[in-house]
Amino acid sequence: MFEAHDVLYLYAETPLHVGMGATIGVVDLPIQRERVTHYPCVPGPGLKGALRAEVELAGNEAGNPEVVDVFGPETANASDHAGAVSFGDARLLLFPVRSLRGVFAWTTSVPVLARFARDLAAAGIAGLPELPPAPRTSSASASQWATVNAGGSIVLEEYCFSHFAEGDTQARELAEWLAEHALPASSEYDHYRKALTARLVILPEDEFRDFTQVATEVVTRAQLDRDTKTVKRGQLWTEEMLPAETLLYAPLHFTKVRRNGSAMSGMEIGKALRRLSPGRLQIGGDETIGRGIVSLRFANGKEEQE
Repeated sequence: MFEAHDVLYLYAETPLHVGMGATIGVVDLPIQRERVTHYPCVPGPGLKGALRAEVELAGNEAGNPEVVDVFGPETANASDHAGAVSFGDARLLLFPVRSLRGVFAWTTSVPVLARFARDLAAAGIAGLPELPPAPRTSSASASQWATVNAGGSIVLEEYCFSHFAEGDTQARELAEWLAEHALPASSEYDHYRKALTARLVILPEDEFRDFTQVATEVVTRAQLDRDTKTVKRGQLWTEEMLPAETLLYAPLHFTKVRRNGSAMSGMEIGKALRRLSPGRLQIGGDETIGRGIVSLRFANGKEEQE
């Protein structure tokens, strides 16, 4: 059974493509999505693999006992024991959308926030402010109305939302909490923490889901023939990506070490993972063209609050 818990926040600094390996509609390479909600996500196994690879590249050789305790042995010795960290899927929390006023806004919905609150509670993390009431259809709450007010409405992409003022106070408190606890803590994020407090917009559930489906980035890529400098036959394709400035989070759960001869507890495993992890990580495809760079931040789990 799990002995300790944490939450890992992932802030996309460049567009992120974690593909599902199948063509849907006009996009050749769509991103991975949850089956029921259809929200973008990053599967836990992919997150674990990327983090382990980065840890080992940072000078922690594959045979390092601490790395093996945390992540488990290499594939050739997988039958020896499992790792001591359970990685949940990285779930969507804030999704950036173009705004007529303020350039862009971070959007979310009450159901997304409610699931986030449930995951925080499961990890023993307290302090999340009270959730706002859900906005009515075609309306939205804003953490700072003046920042996104475009002629009396909030205009996101081509869609216009009336002001749902009943939720503004809670939206502002949530924005301040997320800026302090979820965005990266380093100084280069000072501007973004301030911007988030002013540009959080809470949308109705259906409208938020629609933006996560139609407001992702879709780019066209091609491979050129070296001699003719024209597109090779069959080498023109489209990729879907989560836009930069997206915020996701992944629940983490820790057990005691399963390797004989080690007595590390789940709490110690959590501390080891935080100590080993880099500040930034590359996830998903297109590594050679700079896609998938995310900044990492761990929340304090229950084991550090007691």
